Amino acid sequence: MPKIRPLADRVVIEPLKAEEKTKSGIILPSSVNQERPEQGKVVSVGVGKMGKDGKLIPVSVKKGDVVIFSKYGPNEIKLDGKEYLIAREEDILAILE
Repeated sequence: MPKIRPLADRVVIEPLKAEEKTKSGIILPSSVNQERPEQGKVVSVGVGKMGKDGKLIPVSVKKGDVVIFSKYGPNEIKLDGKEYLIAREEDILAILE
C-alpha cells in the first residue's frame, strides 16, 4: 500500500471483491457483477473534522475495519496499479464485526 494520508474526515478504503459464487455453488461470470462493491477494508484514516465549536471530532472508523459504504459516495483513485476509494465518514454506513 502506498503512503497516503487522507485529510479531515476522509477514509481510504480498499474495495473487497464481490462473491463470485452463489450459496448453491453456481459460479457467476464476471460480467454479472460490474457494479462497484459496497464493502471494503479501511487502509488509512484522516484525523477528523472541526466541529462548530472549534473542537476536533475524530473519525469513528480505524485502519483494518471492514465497512459498508454508500455505492456512489466514494471517489475512485488508482495508486501503484491498484484501485482504492476515498470516502467521507458520512458515506460509511456501518462497520462489519
